[in-house]
Amino acid sequence: MKRICAVYRSSRTEGMYLYVDHQEDLSKVPEALLLRFGKPVRAMTLVLTAERKLSRADVGKVMQEIADNGFYLQLPPQPERLNPMVGTERDG
Repeated sequence: MKRICAVYRSSRTEGMYLYVDHQEDLSKVPEALLLRFGKPVRAMTLVLTAERKLSRADVGKVMQEIADNGFYLQLPPQPERLNPMVGTERDG
């Protein structure tokens, strides 16, 4: 199975993307989500297949979410937690 999807980046939040079916575009994305997302900026068009690799998402999950909900929301990566012990000397 393959799906042609449009990918939009958020104008409000760095690293946040919406994947939607190319033909349905943003019609199935809830209005409340679009308000939080900001103005969608078209980033690219992709052909998704089970064999395709995505850098920050599982392609199977993306395709299933689009089929079920009409969209897939990719959130920005979580910042790495800093280890408080790195760079300090322990008293011993």
